[in-house]
Amino acid sequence: MSRYNITQDKSRCIACLTCEIYCKKNKNIPEGNKARPCQIVILDKRKGSNIPREAYIYMACFHCDQPSCVASCPTGAMTKRPEDGIVYVDYPKCVGCKACMVACPWGAVQWNPELFKVQKCDLCMDRIDQGLKPVCVTVCTSGCLHFTDSDAVDNENDESEQQ
Repeated sequence: MSRYNITQDKSRCIACLTCEIYCKKNKNIPEGNKARPCQIVILDKRKGSNIPREAYIYMACFHCDQPSCVASCPTGAMTKRPEDGIVYVDYPKCVGCKACMVACPWGAVQWNPELFKVQKCDLCMDRIDQGLKPVCVTVCTSGCLHFTDSDAVDNENDESEQQ
């Protein structure tokens, strides 16, 4: 898995879709384009007295240890950064063959008809490289999305063990 992770407190999510909207804005995906690098999936579930209740699940790329999208890409456009495990699209190399879309079991790789290329969550790696959090976490209205850095967590654990 990636060194970085976005987690969701499902009890706080209100399905406002702010994460989706700002993700698309940050990635310059025009309004009306169906590509959604991150998305809120609405699940209907029933509890207790058969009153319908919904659950909202944040879905984005999992940045797998051995990503099938990377293995399936014939041009090397789907890439995994060795230093932190972020999986991203190297757009100049992408020929739009969609092999990575077929290979991804999570549907995280999506087609962008404006670019004629695939698109996916890259954890806003440009922002991470600047010391910032991914835009979806930053703008989350209810504060249900959390960004974690496993290196920072490991360092905190090491320091507490030394004390």
